[in-house]
Amino acid sequence: MGHQEAAASGDPDQAVAGSGWRDKHPAAARTVARVTTALAVVLVLFALLLPNELTRITPSAFVRIPVEGIFGAAVLLVLPPKARRVVAVLAGAGLGLLTILKLLDIGFYWSLDRPFDLVLDWILFDDAEAFLRDSVGQAGAIGAVIGIVVLVLALLVLMALAVVRLSRLLVRHSATATRTTLVLGTVWIACVALGVQIAGAPVASRSTATLVQDRAHQVRASLKDEREFAKLTAVDDFRDTPADQLLTGLRGKDVIFAFVESYGRSAVQDPQMASQVGAVLADGTSRLRAAGFSSRSGFLTSPTAGGGSWLAHSTLMSGLWINNQQRYTSVTSSDRLTLTGAFQRASAWRTVGIMPGVTRAWPEGQIYGFDEIYDSRQLGYNGPKFSWAPVPDQYSLSAFERLENSKPGREPLMSEIILVSSHNPWAPIPKMIGWDEVGDGSVYDAMSEEGKDPKEVWKDADQVRTEYRRSIEYSVNSLISWVEKYGDDNTVLVFLGDHQPAPIVTGDDAGRDVPIAIVAHDPAVMERISGWGWHEGLKPGPKAPVWRMDTFRDRFLTAYGPRPGPAPSPSAR
Repeated sequence: MGHQEAAASGDPDQAVAGSGWRDKHPAAARTVARVTTALAVVLVLFALLLPNELTRITPSAFVRIPVEGIFGAAVLLVLPPKARRVVAVLAGAGLGLLTILKLLDIGFYWSLDRPFDLVLDWILFDDAEAFLRDSVGQAGAIGAVIGIVVLVLALLVLMALAVVRLSRLLVRHSATATRTTLVLGTVWIACVALGVQIAGAPVASRSTATLVQDRAHQVRASLKDEREFAKLTAVDDFRDTPADQLLTGLRGKDVIFAFVESYGRSAVQDPQMASQVGAVLADGTSRLRAAGFSSRSGFLTSPTAGGGSWLAHSTLMSGLWINNQQRYTSVTSSDRLTLTGAFQRASAWRTVGIMPGVTRAWPEGQIYGFDEIYDSRQLGYNGPKFSWAPVPDQYSLSAFERLENSKPGREPLMSEIILVSSHNPWAPIPKMIGWDEVGDGSVYDAMSEEGKDPKEVWKDADQVRTEYRRSIEYSVNSLISWVEKYGDDNTVLVFLGDHQPAPIVTGDDAGRDVPIAIVAHDPAVMERISGWGWHEGLKPGPKAPVWRMDTFRDRFLTAYGPRPGPAPSPSAR
């Protein structure tokens, strides 16, 4: 057969390079063609068999028979040439897109313990880029983005070329391909009927088809969820509560809601961390008791894990289950009464937010009902960043004391304070210093330089867990120390985690529970929640009550609302 005939026949083992090179090196040309064909097979099988969770990627996952490949081969064999070429290109591009989706799922499961949402999660890429920029610098973030774009384009192009090449091979050897397709189809059906498995994975694979089906259902559910959530938002038992009946049990108190980033159940119960974190909490309980404070604790189930702190914050404050960006956008653009907003409506508190993680305009914050919001640009911090964390926790608490709490003659405060030092990547970590040493934050320059490099920490999972634990200890110690030094008879502190850390810390199936504790000096405040069944102290035990986070708003407003008899009068300041 001549060179023109070989090229016209579409034989991938011959039409590889220019005729001159092929004539001079026929053996090398055949080798290149066969290797290229083998790589095309491997690429297509990889796309069809790749699991979408990191923990499921094992050798046995890639020695299965994908029904999608059998069906695709059958379709390509019966199509006419022109339609076959079009279908091959589209199928290859589709496989490329599915591979990208699986890779996104792997990343989301690894960091957020859930798959990527095709409708709602695109906005998170902006946050991911900002996190990279803050963690590894502008150059590292740009390099990562360029690498991702190149990978996406390469997957789409190479997968399309691979399917086109294999379609030509099928036609060239149609008789053999037809028999092989029938045999593989029969074997696949037999494996399904007999339940044949290799290392726990079924030999007869239909994972890609199942993934497509699941995603179609997810898209429909995401679109439907917006309508259903609008109905939930309209129901609010406290919407029309008169101002003089809100939070009567806390009149005259300074109430602080503090979120500790990534403070999850694993921090207090995982064997690798519980003893150290538990010791900090036990010591904190004793120190606070010595200062006249009592405490009780339990668990809340967060709507998110690994990240998405804003979903947890809005869930606790709104009393609605905010588990995706669409719900967050809806609730923050509504007139929903938030927990902090209830304090503002009661007109008995000045409401402030200490938000060191906010680095730019935050219009969504209007729903929370703050009289004043101090973000990272308004805290007066002149020190370094600690990877993602713009401001160390002790400084945030010191700034709160300076800007609001220590003002003479002030009215009672209701404050929400976000502590971010325990945010991923957990290196470097600040150290506790004397409160009179904090100053404008420049004292932290040396700490940042001496701290661990996050890139080095993240090379070893055990080291990641160790640094995570140390960051939680720092954040909790900052709170306890602040209450010891600045708390008084009117101080009421509610502090909790927003979500569990990433699975690299918790392992798989760790759940989404986070600890929550209430600290108060006035016994009457603690008596109001005596029926909750929470455990004594800052550390909840394994059998402590677990509530969904969205139920807390109503329980809190009910516990500290009116009771029979005269309402308590504001405490003298």
